[in-house]
Amino acid sequence: MTGITDDARRERIEAVGFDYTTRSVRPVVRCNLCGAQRFVVLVHRDRYGYQAQAHACRQCGLVFLNPVMTADAYGEFYTGVYRPLVSAYHGRLIDAQTIQAEQRDYAHERGALLAPYVEQGRFTTLLDIGGSTGVVADAFVSRFGLRGTVLDPSPDELDEARTRGLETIGGLVEQYEPEARRFDVVVMCQTVDHLLDIARTLRAIRQLMHPDGVFFVDIVDFRAAYLRNWSVEEAVKIDHPHYLTATTFEVYLAQAGFAILCADYAADHLHVGYVCRPCSPRVDVLPSVSVVQRMFDEVRLVQNAPRPA
Repeated sequence: MTGITDDARRERIEAVGFDYTTRSVRPVVRCNLCGAQRFVVLVHRDRYGYQAQAHACRQCGLVFLNPVMTADAYGEFYTGVYRPLVSAYHGRLIDAQTIQAEQRDYAHERGALLAPYVEQGRFTTLLDIGGSTGVVADAFVSRFGLRGTVLDPSPDELDEARTRGLETIGGLVEQYEPEARRFDVVVMCQTVDHLLDIARTLRAIRQLMHPDGVFFVDIVDFRAAYLRNWSVEEAVKIDHPHYLTATTFEVYLAQAGFAILCADYAADHLHVGYVCRPCSPRVDVLPSVSVVQRMFDEVRLVQNAPRPA
């Protein structure tokens, strides 16, 4: 393992015992956003030191792991590896219990953002996709008078959600079959970057919502991440198949059929949140050529120029 300068961190990550090279992976042959097939390799390793390549689409600028672990491999990863690996990286215990204080702060902040849009509607149901321990869903249920459902792949975290009286559904959102069920409010907090197929999932979410419903989603801004660390490699990690910017994600939302009511920079200066409503899809929208080229130019600058003083 190379690419990690902190020896203690490297040792902690190695102690997790996760062998990325043995995981089932598949190649990405088409961009998930625009369908193009011309990519450029941005990095050859991720922040943990694993040999995970991040590619960027030459046409739209979407960044993604390629090859990427399969859905089954990610299911195993989130069940037993994800939290220990993140704990090892940060040097502190991060699990279903310790994350709850941070989740409560997040729920308060995001609840205030959602309030003007949720309180004015006659909403009764909430689906929290990737809802973890249910702290956020429980806060929204209490604040807005909703019935809450949490969808998450982690059994331990769903156990915590059930203690809060929330309905739980185990698994990845890509595998969820809602049938005729519809929700008034859907939230996907700090989750969209973990999706294998963002385009398909956003379209599915659009279909499982009532027409006058509200959708909240936030991204880790890839540009903010590599500028914060002055390292593209440090902004890439195997737990995120995709790396989104405001430009690429707003195109995703438009193509899937969501109109942005509000965009918000979170207090951590890393996440960007969007409050949306369903609308007619705009399938032909793409980032401009000039915006994409500026992204590539900036990435090369970060990779090769000294960090600004």
